[in-house]
Amino acid sequence: MRLYNSSVNKLIGRDFLDYYKIGQRIRKYRKACGMSQEQLAEQIGISVTHMSHIETGNTKLSLPVFVDIARVLEVQTDDLLYDFLLDRKASWNELTQVLENCTSQQMRIIVDVAKATKIALEKHMES
Repeated sequence: MRLYNSSVNKLIGRDFLDYYKIGQRIRKYRKACGMSQEQLAEQIGISVTHMSHIETGNTKLSLPVFVDIARVLEVQTDDLLYDFLLDRKASWNELTQVLENCTSQQMRIIVDVAKATKIALEKHMES
């Protein structure tokens, strides 16, 4: 059961979607792609004003628009929703460094542990 607490603007038991932060992530990826707001808005079929409002968090965006933005920017939707995924490349580099110093047996164990952890996380996220 989800409860909404308007005084703190969040769903109890679930993370609140911070549209300002989502908009800032969209802006970051848009700029990384060398695109203007106008170019992105045109490619997803919305007005420049609406695109500006999305990036500043002044409006909520629909799921189809959100998915289109991710598609055009060539990012996962999670990359736009969550901060911790923005440094995925840094995490990947760190993991690579750990694995470079492992024996073959250690690598197989780490892979097995990672697979089991992913399965457990997916089960946890479903409930």
